[in-house]
Amino acid sequence: MLETRQPKALTSLSPPLGVAVVAGLACCVVWVGDPLTPGGMLPVCPTKALLGIDCPGCGSLRMIYSLLHGDVLGALRFNALGLVSVLFLLWAFGAWTYGRVVGRRINSWQHRRWAAAVALVLVSVWFVVRNVPSAPFTSLYV
Repeated sequence: MLETRQPKALTSLSPPLGVAVVAGLACCVVWVGDPLTPGGMLPVCPTKALLGIDCPGCGSLRMIYSLLHGDVLGALRFNALGLVSVLFLLWAFGAWTYGRVVGRRINSWQHRRWAAAVALVLVSVWFVVRNVPSAPFTSLYV
């Protein structure tokens, strides 16, 4: 009986390709959903709707929509921390994909012992700062 094997490169890249496909589909939904149009198909932030405050993720759909349309300044305006997070996630994805290709783990920022604590502190500070009701922080409202 003949056994067919897939090339090692193809099987090692299956997880990153799966993540890229899911991310691409999510971007297509955001593109079609147009979060800049009020009352569209994409939901509003539950924290904003129920409590009236901006959560750390508020504006992320609009930030992604702006990025997809090449408007980096608009993306920065909607969610600055989200934009920085996208860059770090792309970096981590690239390191993971490269590690799968070369067959060894590539130590990147997310493998550092301090990464989770720093991320938690940054998100917490962003949550507080963007809800301070005085200038210049009111410019962070979305």
